[in-house]
Amino acid sequence: MQKAIYCFLLLTLVTITNGIAQQITCSLQDKAAFEDKIIEIDGLLEKDLGQTMVAVGKTFLGTEYVAKTLEVGDTETLVVNFHGLDCTTFVENVLAFTLMLKEGKTDFESFTKNLETIRYKDGKLDGYASRLHYFSEWIANNGQKGLIRDITTEIGGMEITKDINFMSTHRNLYPFLKDDVNFQKIKESENFLNNQALCILPQEEIEANELMIQSGDIIALTTSIKGLDITHTGIASREKDGRIHLLHASSSGEVKISELPLVDYLKKIGKNTGIMVARIE
Repeated sequence: MQKAIYCFLLLTLVTITNGIAQQITCSLQDKAAFEDKIIEIDGLLEKDLGQTMVAVGKTFLGTEYVAKTLEVGDTETLVVNFHGLDCTTFVENVLAFTLMLKEGKTDFESFTKNLETIRYKDGKLDGYASRLHYFSEWIANNGQKGLIRDITTEIGGMEITKDINFMSTHRNLYPFLKDDVNFQKIKESENFLNNQALCILPQEEIEANELMIQSGDIIALTTSIKGLDITHTGIASREKDGRIHLLHASSSGEVKISELPLVDYLKKIGKNTGIMVARIE
């Protein structure tokens, strides 16, 4: 019953930020949750932005995992949802709030602008296909924006060749791809990805290079599933045992810290081949 009421209260707003209109889907509950979150993260800024990422991320512990929270309505809008997170929206929200702390901002418009910048190609919402659906492209595009840096090569990663085409070859799984224009644009994105190098740190090499992973690094799990680059993502957190664990929105139920260190956690993930690692700038 609560979920039904929550969905009914979703609102689509149009806000103006720096003269640019944003279409935002946000419930009244989430607007209130934003104000609470601003109070909660006050004072969490560290010189090491990675530590800030972890501190902000831990304020979401226990938040319910909900898949496909961005698939709302008939047109693409900037969805703001703090009550249900998937692995990608968790990372996006943590990064957006961390950037706000870095910028000294506390207003909702600054948050939504950060979120749009992170979530969409070149920082601009321009329909469904402008969303960074493939996480390897998410890393590359946010690297071009100067928000993060792909450090996979620096910590021992290796280039691989793989055809990325899962969305276009599983069109029936994505309602927005019923539209031929969206479908063609997604194929163009896939063609772009297939002309870029994909660098991963193989699963068997992670333990030897674990010390080069820092708290706050964004961890993306690579896969052998045909057509896919990444199956899951989260944030590295060095815990009391001195090991890197994964702070993430777990499909098993909620935002949590993996009980096992990352190295051992990955061994239990079917078809995992390794990780990509990105660091906030």
